[in-house]
Amino acid sequence: MNFSSDNWAGAHPAICEALTQHAAGFASAYGTSALDRQVEQRFNEIFEREVAVFFVATGTSANSLSMALLNRPGGVILAHEKAHMIEDEGGAVEFLTAGARLYGVEGPLGRMNPESLDRAIRLFPAEFIHHGQPMAVSITQSTEIGTVYSLDEIEAISVTAKAHGLPLHMDGARFANALVSLGTTPAQMTWKRGVDIVSFGGTKNGCWCAEAIVVMDPAKARDMPYIRKRSAQLFSKTRFIAAQFDAYLRDDLWLNTARHSNTMAQELAQVFQSSPNARLGWSPDANEVFPVIRKNVAARLEQAGVNFYSWNPPADLTLEADEELFRFVTSFATTKEDIATIRQLLDK
Repeated sequence: MNFSSDNWAGAHPAICEALTQHAAGFASAYGTSALDRQVEQRFNEIFEREVAVFFVATGTSANSLSMALLNRPGGVILAHEKAHMIEDEGGAVEFLTAGARLYGVEGPLGRMNPESLDRAIRLFPAEFIHHGQPMAVSITQSTEIGTVYSLDEIEAISVTAKAHGLPLHMDGARFANALVSLGTTPAQMTWKRGVDIVSFGGTKNGCWCAEAIVVMDPAKARDMPYIRKRSAQLFSKTRFIAAQFDAYLRDDLWLNTARHSNTMAQELAQVFQSSPNARLGWSPDANEVFPVIRKNVAARLEQAGVNFYSWNPPADLTLEADEELFRFVTSFATTKEDIATIRQLLDK
């Protein structure tokens, strides 16, 4: 039984069917096929404007190449101190931008706030070249700890970034989970609130391998084809990424799978909250749950074959000597039976 990551889940049957459907025959390569164009138009529809779409293999490449597009000499990227691109992308952002640096901005529950962002930006004054210059702000939606920025919070971050002449990037590895949590639209969660570029994830939500860079103003994406090619992220048979997105975005599959995983997370959170052997570190907004569990009980779960991760607690979370913080991630493949089993094992 797996709660380690939504990356561990397989591909949704509809995605597998689409890959099989498009496996036969011939289609022009390097993003020029009719299917590629059809999916690009679908992105225009869901974002309610013309956007530029670039398929890539991983969320790390989507984030890194987004930053490469926004790069400036001496560039500094401002993101939450626990952002994925700071803690979990192995220097890829720095490497693919040829030396841009990441600066962590503090903020409670995985979200930076405008005041902290403004203070951080001001640490890099234009007249002091030795520090470098800010080049972009990045937020993660949903965040690394399962929380979600509200629409007003996104707009407030954007206003601060724009006041300093900086574009706003959204790491949307779990874009759909955040979207359904807020009950809003892609347009409202992005460009209508000041987001300029999105790393649009599908892999964590039922795709096999499908990520995209979405630039809200195509005129500003002129260099991205060259950046993507130079980074070895231009697939020859892009129709197989397009096929996944074609199925993913059809008939609200992507929203339904996200709703399911979020619902499973809420049910799992209730299990932990009601158990005498566990409690929630904080309330989840999307599909990641962070319970504090007694160590002997966590060991019992692991011995029963439940997979999950230990997690470093934030400074403001107090743990007893016999407690530890863990991360449980639900997915489109999580079942009610899985949740019931966790309840039984917790209170055994």
